[in-house]
Amino acid sequence: MNIQVKGMQSIRLLILMFCLNACGETTTKLSVTENSLKTVAKEVFFTGYQKITERYIESTSPSKFTIEGLQGLGAIDPSVTIESVNGVIILRVNNRIVGRLDKPQIDDAANWANLTVRLTELGRKKSAELKRATPEKIYEAIFDSILSKLDIYSRYSGFIEAKQNREKRNGFFGIGVNFQIKKNLPQIISIVPNSPAFLAGLREGDWITKIDDLTVEGLKHEQIKEKLRGPEKSMLTLYVDRKEQEKKIFEIERSYVATKTVIHDYNKDIILIKVKKFNKHTVANIQNILKNAQIELGSNIKGIILDLRGNPGGLLKQSIKVADLFLTQGRLSETRGRHPDSLQFYRAGGRDMANGRPIVVLVDGKSASAAEVTAAALQDQGRAIIVGTSSFGKGTVQTIIDLPNKGEITLTWSHLITPSGYTLHGLGVYPMVCTSGFDENKDDGGAVLEKALAERIKTTAILKAWRNTNYSDKKKRNELRSFCPPEQRKVDLDNKVAVAILEDKNFYTRTLKVLTDAQ
Repeated sequence: MNIQVKGMQSIRLLILMFCLNACGETTTKLSVTENSLKTVAKEVFFTGYQKITERYIESTSPSKFTIEGLQGLGAIDPSVTIESVNGVIILRVNNRIVGRLDKPQIDDAANWANLTVRLTELGRKKSAELKRATPEKIYEAIFDSILSKLDIYSRYSGFIEAKQNREKRNGFFGIGVNFQIKKNLPQIISIVPNSPAFLAGLREGDWITKIDDLTVEGLKHEQIKEKLRGPEKSMLTLYVDRKEQEKKIFEIERSYVATKTVIHDYNKDIILIKVKKFNKHTVANIQNILKNAQIELGSNIKGIILDLRGNPGGLLKQSIKVADLFLTQGRLSETRGRHPDSLQFYRAGGRDMANGRPIVVLVDGKSASAAEVTAAALQDQGRAIIVGTSSFGKGTVQTIIDLPNKGEITLTWSHLITPSGYTLHGLGVYPMVCTSGFDENKDDGGAVLEKALAERIKTTAILKAWRNTNYSDKKKRNELRSFCPPEQRKVDLDNKVAVAILEDKNFYTRTLKVLTDAQ
């Protein structure tokens, strides 16, 4: 190997910086061995490189993406360039060669990781910008460059963002308030129902002035959020000012708080369920809504509107279980990728909590991924009528890769296949009642239904083609989507159409027949 290095002291310093910054150590905690310090930076890249090679939906290797990653250093210092020539990786700073390393074997993730660390250190010797960059900044530059070249859904998250992602998926321990900074102080704008803050008597509009002994004036949003959260059953003292100049002190015990993703209402004995996103509590929330509706409405329930408009997705298994709440048998979804664990087949196996009552699902151009899985499963099994516009068409599944620096990689690893056999990606779900182009200021639900009835034969033909178009035929798939163009729908017209369908059993039955005809 040809390596231009004047000494190993600076390399050890870089590795020490990687370990101390990325792994949360402090300068007073240096009990780890020198060998372990040397390996931490390499382990971060090795873990990422190996998992990408094994799990990415398309075949790839470190020899393909490491050079792309190293070119990401140019985002920190544009004078840094990487070139591959005759089996050698050449690093330049300001057009001067500062490092030459022989290429490792194609799939040797460990040595490609080692090469990454060594070239980064060589660059830091000659680039002031690289030298000032934190290890996290370097991780971000390299992984962002790699993943952005793979696809738009694969991404890197550093420690802070990864922690936030986990909280969104799984919940956290805190008191359950949302706030915004006004006049250098946090003001509560919403409170999670039945959370510690709710039970303690906090109100929207309250100003938080102190948390324990800390005055919060001037602190950033993230700093305050971290102070409000903590271990389960730990206590905090909250000092609050109210609008009427009343000062209050609250002693609150932190507990588990999950982001609320499901809200509901009733309209003419119809259950309206809005799912904003799929997290680990979505299914349980919907189950509770349906159980309570049975108690409150009983046999008067006319049907269910499941509103998935604007839903970007979330946890795949939760979306599959939501569909399973309304089906007793049949296929729900399938995932296909290169890795053996990405090959999954899901079937319904529960009981229909709606007891056969009609269902309308609302989708729009922002309904994506897991939301499309639920909609497609209910439509393909003839269990629901889809109303709205063509959905987003994000039909890939991402897996989470945990890294030694507490960051994570979100990596695309499989395609979603609907019960009728078509690939969701780039196509989405087609509504049987299209509301694209309708304006509730000019049109009413009747106009939408009249058009849907008039176009039943056309809709049948589109659905048939939708289910049989080859995944690689992007032109044909785009053409099909143009029959009901994706739009972001927040208007109440879609709800009115859904209610009208559920109140007209004849229309509901005739529209469902479109699905049978499209088989």
